[in-house]
Amino acid sequence: MTPHELVAILEKHERWLKKRTGGARAILTMANLEGSNLSGVDLTQGKLSGANLSHCDLSNANLSNADLFAAHLTKADLSGCNLYRADLRGAHMRGAKLKRAILKEADLRGGALLYGGGGKSGRGVDFVRSDLSGSDFDDASLNNANMSGADLTDATMNGADCEGALLTGATLMRAVMKSCNLSNADLRGSNLSGVNLQGAVLRNANLSGAMLAGANLRNADLQGAKLEGADLAGADTTGANLARSAENFSVQIQQALHNHYTWINTGGTMGSRADLAGADMTHIDLSGVNLSGANLKQANLTGAKMRECLLIMCDISEAVLSGADFTGAILDGANLRGANLQDARLDGAGIGWVDIKGQDGKPTGRLWAANLTSCNLNGASCVRTNLRGANLSDCDFSNADLTGAILSDATIRDTRFTGANLTGASLPPPPDIDD
Repeated sequence: MTPHELVAILEKHERWLKKRTGGARAILTMANLEGSNLSGVDLTQGKLSGANLSHCDLSNANLSNADLFAAHLTKADLSGCNLYRADLRGAHMRGAKLKRAILKEADLRGGALLYGGGGKSGRGVDFVRSDLSGSDFDDASLNNANMSGADLTDATMNGADCEGALLTGATLMRAVMKSCNLSNADLRGSNLSGVNLQGAVLRNANLSGAMLAGANLRNADLQGAKLEGADLAGADTTGANLARSAENFSVQIQQALHNHYTWINTGGTMGSRADLAGADMTHIDLSGVNLSGANLKQANLTGAKMRECLLIMCDISEAVLSGADFTGAILDGANLRGANLQDARLDGAGIGWVDIKGQDGKPTGRLWAANLTSCNLNGASCVRTNLRGANLSDCDFSNADLTGAILSDATIRDTRFTGANLTGASLPPPPDIDD
């Protein structure tokens, strides 16, 4: 197609859009326009399916409601382009620039193409996956866009607005999506391995079955996000607002929690004590739940929200509790021997004695101390934590914040406080070295 022919088509399309005489809709299906300068053109509702637009300058162009089915847009410049409700199914957009582009309600799914040579009709069908790998979507608007199954490997989407976007089954490996808005987005079954979602908003997003291994979720907002079956192995969730309700876990865990609730509320006459030894409950939100007496030995509660929980006389020995939040929780008499509480928050928690009661329900006068022997509390926040009478032998409080903590009557044989903040803490006298 010559430049003159293309200019004539664009002029007629403009007249068609304005409903003037002599106008005609632009039909550029399968046209080869590689490298053309189409900056700022208005091709609203244009027909460009299968067109070769590779390396084209389409910056600030208007392609809203355009048919770009299976179009070739490899390394095209679509910065600031209006692609509102554009049909981009099966489009090839590898390495394209889409900074500040508008892709609201655009369709970026894969698409089926007919080709000759197959079957009785002489035609076959080929399913083409949308290739958006390496594309630049920084600050783009992708609200409610449909990118289901799209390949977005190594794409950049920093600051992009993807609220309500459909990304089911999409591949986003190693994508950089800092501060991206993915609230209410559907990411079921998507591959987000190694993705950078630092500071991203994923409120109420559906991440069921998603692969998030090695992802950067630092300071991300995942409030209300669905994470059932999601793989978070090796993910960095430092500072993330990540909470998973019990409904996001297996039926066995849900049933154990329900039976324990019944057991607690009926005084043990109904239900059963929760046995969750070795259970994977990473980032679970059990704030305010009464789990007193439960078996949580060797459970993985990394990043769990356990604020104001009742965990009296629980067995939490050898459990992984790194980064967990036990603010205001009561763990009196609990067995935490060998537990990993690195960087955990225990501000205002009670981890001391419990008065053993007899069968008549009256105190026996016998005190049962919390057992924290060999616990790792490196970097933990223990501001005003009550550890009175607890066995802290061989505990590591290195770099922990023990401001105002109560450790009176506690056993601190071989306990390490290297680099710990002990301002206002009440400590027992050092153990007698001859003892």
